[in-house]
Amino acid sequence: MHAIRLHAFGPAENLTYEETDTPVPGPGQVRIAVAAAGVHLLDTVLREGEPGPMQAPAELPTIPGREVAGTVDALGEGTDPSWLGKHVVAHLGTVPGGYAEAAVTDAARLHEIPDGLDAAEAVAMIGTGRTTLGILQFTELGPDSVAVVPAAAGGIGTLLVQYAKNAGATVIGLAGGPAKTALVKENGADLAVDYALPDWPAHVRDFLGTRTATVVFDSVGGDTARAAVDLLGKGGQHLVFGWAPGGAPLTLTPEELATRGITSESVLGPKMLEKAGGAVRNLELRALDEAATGRLRPAVHRFPLAEAATAHRALETRGTTGKVVLIP
Repeated sequence: MHAIRLHAFGPAENLTYEETDTPVPGPGQVRIAVAAAGVHLLDTVLREGEPGPMQAPAELPTIPGREVAGTVDALGEGTDPSWLGKHVVAHLGTVPGGYAEAAVTDAARLHEIPDGLDAAEAVAMIGTGRTTLGILQFTELGPDSVAVVPAAAGGIGTLLVQYAKNAGATVIGLAGGPAKTALVKENGADLAVDYALPDWPAHVRDFLGTRTATVVFDSVGGDTARAAVDLLGKGGQHLVFGWAPGGAPLTLTPEELATRGITSESVLGPKMLEKAGGAVRNLELRALDEAATGRLRPAVHRFPLAEAATAHRALETRGTTGKVVLIP
């Protein structure tokens, strides 16, 4: 089979398209003929040899990637035979191997792809979708809410905008450049603002009038997050789930939090899992259901598998919209 392999930690160019052995499923496992493989920003961190939240870089050489969808084409010993031939999606957990024409995983990780979703959309929901719903466990959105979504044209941002609008909230979406802000507006945001403009916070304040933001979904950190948090009113929430490549998370002092009457919380890792009752699979099921019913519509940016390095570079330089997916 063909796969993307990493032989040395470093830049995107270290990802090479090669022929390698086709994996064989072990006991309780299946092999998936991959139709779509998800690319996560965490993959770029691990590629550099840096640890991510709750995950260390793999031993080299490795095939990156932890989200796949496709058709079960082989079973390991003791695996339920009914899985054979089914269209499935799975998050591989901390075990890589997704950037390939075939991948193995435990049958317990599988979900059948619901009718109406293609493989790329299913991949988007099994990773990005479950994370989005995990983040949303930390806030209550309704008609009185004003949600600010930086990186609103990204995979999670797209779903946050949709979910907040479905809940009746006023949604302010931030994105870089006119093309991305147009997409954010089409996606349902009440106001889409280019955060590259120096006076973008003034546009938001003019739009809101006497209202203030109630929640900031922060995945960018830095100056953009600082300006977004300054829009929060008393009782507002700053929910952190990442930051831009090369940047740093925004840290608020206890004094500022107390003076302004706002909260700031990092929501990834054990906190999210605890909120989900310790069962991340529940978030995956909910995410797939939200997409199958049309309540959430993942945006997908597709690249050929052989162009994984290009996909990584585009993701790192904010040159993508929606969830990045590799197609073998």
